[in-house]
Amino acid sequence: MGLLTNIVERSEIKPGDHIYTYRTAFAYTNHGIFVGGSKVVHFNNVSASASASSDAAAEETSDISSSCPTFPDCGFKLPNSGVVLSCLDCFLRNDSLHRFEYGVSSPVFLAKVRGGTCSTAVSDPPETVLHRAMYLLQKGFGNYLVFKNNCEDFALYCKTGLLTVDRLGVGGSGLASSSVVGAPLAALLSSPLKLLIPPVGVATVTTGMYFMNRYKTDFGVRKDVVKVAVEELALKLGFGSSNERAMAEHVASNSGTAR
Repeated sequence: MGLLTNIVERSEIKPGDHIYTYRTAFAYTNHGIFVGGSKVVHFNNVSASASASSDAAAEETSDISSSCPTFPDCGFKLPNSGVVLSCLDCFLRNDSLHRFEYGVSSPVFLAKVRGGTCSTAVSDPPETVLHRAMYLLQKGFGNYLVFKNNCEDFALYCKTGLLTVDRLGVGGSGLASSSVVGAPLAALLSSPLKLLIPPVGVATVTTGMYFMNRYKTDFGVRKDVVKVAVEELALKLGFGSSNERAMAEHVASNSGTAR
């Protein structure tokens, strides 16, 4: 993998890989777990209006409701769940394919220009990753939140089984990490201290704060993460119960219609 891009060919990815693609001229990324058979399990916003700041999620939501001409099960999801099974073509939408790297060294992590491309955390075996992804396709992954529970957080959990102890805190994704530096940096640049820092110095401080804060929020170095079995996820975090009721009602309704 290069320092500037993790782009790969389709023939290079394997089941259990964490893949992603850029959207809207590299403005944001969409992450998922490749499960084989040209299929991807990923996490989207259930409602396009769920968040005023989730234009990216709204765009993804509009895609999963469209019919796929190749795979009849593309777009499958349970009621009220944002975890979706899509074909690789619909996931990529003609954009480039990238593979997220795990177990990278600290120097490599810090050398990456953008967040959301790698982690120092080590991935679990592919069979464990696939089990988590398919299990969550049946149970859901809670409410989609742009900075705390997004598609990258979903893929990170599937790959590592790690969750922050306090899920109300900042997420583990590159998008969340970028937001961590925003507040202190904005405070610095809006204070009288900025007059004492030359333009080159401001650029250096900005870059340094971004990379160090991104590193501090990586799952591989954080101390506030725990390994959570996917079977315990619904119990610990309240996922799945409403989904199961909705699924039961959906099946019952269809059965009644058939009769």
